[in-house]
Amino acid sequence: MNWFVNFLTSSLGRKLIMSLTGLFLCIFLIVHMIGNLKLFADSDGHKFNEYAEFMAHNPLIKTVSYGLYFFILLHAVQGILIALSNKSAVGSGKRYYGKEISPTEAKVASRNMIALGILILAFLLLHMGQFWLKAKIIGLPEGTTLFDEVKLAFAQEWVVITYLLGLVALSLHLIHGFQSAFQTMGINHKKYSPLIKTIGWLYAILVPLGFASMPIYFYIMHING
Repeated sequence: MNWFVNFLTSSLGRKLIMSLTGLFLCIFLIVHMIGNLKLFADSDGHKFNEYAEFMAHNPLIKTVSYGLYFFILLHAVQGILIALSNKSAVGSGKRYYGKEISPTEAKVASRNMIALGILILAFLLLHMGQFWLKAKIIGLPEGTTLFDEVKLAFAQEWVVITYLLGLVALSLHLIHGFQSAFQTMGINHKKYSPLIKTIGWLYAILVPLGFASMPIYFYIMHING
């Protein structure tokens, strides 16, 4: 059993966990986006509210959601550990991904990772605070629905801007993360890697755009009265 623990805490083990949890979260993002697109199904939000009610009270969905929270946390922790390990490796002149990394490259990567991480974290906290916390913990104000809360939130310019910045950060993270996940799992072939890269780019662009369409739409509807 010790060999398994040692593997999971090793550099390779951490990257494998990062890859598997990342791909699971990619699947979740698609499902979540498709569900949220019900916001556009009708003007009064009836279908979206039905969807939200089902997601909030279905026992299976609730159980899966706890696993989702765990995977998000695990993915974030592994990302931090890998970043610290890479920084340490650069400082000691070690090799990473089969090549020497210069201090300049390390500084750029570190700055980008911190900036993207902060934006994605702000996006998640804002999203969960405005919708998940109200829908599942605090409860919605009397006489309002989750659709009403979405319209109210996306009528605020700072909320829309924060969401869009978070989605840009998510897109940049996915561009690198999607294809590197397959490489970590050993799927690196001259025939399939270009296809994986293309799918990764399409995913990293289309999924965030799907999410971005929601705050943009409701904000435009708000300012147009």
